[in-house]
Amino acid sequence: MAKYQLLLPKMGESVAEATVIKWIKKPGDKVNADDAVMEIATDKVDSDVPSPVAGKLVEQLYQENDVVQVGAVIAIIETEEAETAQVSVQPEETPVPQSAEGPKITETTYQEAVQLNEAEKVPEAEINEIQSKDLSGIPGIDQLEQKSSPAAPVFKSEGRFYSPLVRNIATQEGISIGELDSIPGTGSDGRLTKDDLLNYLQAKTSSVPNTHSPAHVESFTTQTAGQPVKTVEPAKEARPAVEPAPQPIIAAAPGPAKTETPKTAPVEQQPAPAVSVSGSDEIIEMDRMRRLIADHMVMSKQTSPHVTSFVEADVTNLVLWREKVKNSFEKREGEKITFTPIFIEAVAKAIKDFPMINVSVNGTQIIKKAAINISMATALPNGNLIVPVIKKADELNLVGLTKAVNDLANRARNGKLLPDDVKEGTFTITNVGSFGNVMGTPIINQPQVAILAVGAIKKKPAVIETKEGDMIAIRHMMFLSLSYDHRVVDGALGGSFVRRVADYLEKWDSNREV
Repeated sequence: MAKYQLLLPKMGESVAEATVIKWIKKPGDKVNADDAVMEIATDKVDSDVPSPVAGKLVEQLYQENDVVQVGAVIAIIETEEAETAQVSVQPEETPVPQSAEGPKITETTYQEAVQLNEAEKVPEAEINEIQSKDLSGIPGIDQLEQKSSPAAPVFKSEGRFYSPLVRNIATQEGISIGELDSIPGTGSDGRLTKDDLLNYLQAKTSSVPNTHSPAHVESFTTQTAGQPVKTVEPAKEARPAVEPAPQPIIAAAPGPAKTETPKTAPVEQQPAPAVSVSGSDEIIEMDRMRRLIADHMVMSKQTSPHVTSFVEADVTNLVLWREKVKNSFEKREGEKITFTPIFIEAVAKAIKDFPMINVSVNGTQIIKKAAINISMATALPNGNLIVPVIKKADELNLVGLTKAVNDLANRARNGKLLPDDVKEGTFTITNVGSFGNVMGTPIINQPQVAILAVGAIKKKPAVIETKEGDMIAIRHMMFLSLSYDHRVVDGALGGSFVRRVADYLEKWDSNREV
């Protein structure tokens, strides 16, 4: 009998860790090849982890709600193969770095694999360092440089779970695991939320100088214990606007107190607004996906200076063409043709005309994307949002785009998306018209630099030019709204791009065959 080490597979270039949601297989359960062993959640999508081999699950190395690094061993599966047989420890995507001199793990016997695993316990930090080089753009990725293990005390406490965001904030602010455990939480089952931690840090900052050294934390504890303290008048006078009613504090010297003033002032100038809750109000804790969406949106607004340009398009020919072909198209292809694939086709053409809209930013570098991968924002039944990606949209015809759009939309609403379905997008389209909205100012989907909102198509009186002169007629009109990152996209480029998209829609061939 051989023991197979199941690793957490790579789920995208920007995914460094995942949270265990549920174990589908229990110890002792029979596992077939490709059976889902566990459910995991990342900041991209929820997914299952399948087993590449058949056998029996003998050990679970992580519990539900544990955070697991990509490439870590998550379970042991006992197979029917002899121990000397070749044992593959991970599917293709597992990002386990290989030594330049050592043999590949997939070519070793089980005994060699165990020895290799023992030998790598010490340089495990090197593995994380290699991963961090490829994932340096991820917030909190510096945590990967620390030596990790299933029971890393900085990440997890006895009996209490902390989300990756809370742990990242705590690491940046120098909050120990013991101090985290002492903070009361308002989340489900007493879980510590981001707001709980931020409120704690704000209260702590207003009581003591803005520093994370153990000495100052100790002085804060000493004061709350009621021991004598002394007041240094120069320090109090150095920041009257920050502390209108200062509490006695222990200050080392007037000089250091003055240098701390600029750091604490911004915190005091932007306090969190007080929230009034009456007995009839309902407090709803954000679910995991909603928290990720909220953090992503705030990060985008803080990263990119947003500008939005609007264009009104006459899509009468397009509407009449779709009305003419939709029944025959559905009968022939077995798919309903909506406006979304038509919009995506127009956007892909416009990107070819203006390739600098299909870029991302890395510090002072502009990365021009070779592939045109269109992300399409999709509303979920639970009110959340996910953005699956149509890869190389410019290489698909209208039939291919229609099938891709319908497939991704259906799998998104049924929770069947794979991690690969939501990564590598280069430009996003969101259809605000599906909710009856005529226009919107969408937030950029980082690390992209532009997002197009398509509004509802409305019949409106419009002036049209004819051989006999200008006339007023009832036309099908819509607004296109393009939000773009003003760091790298100026008004000329953004405005020209959205105008080109409108031109492709307005000049639609009403005799086109599909």
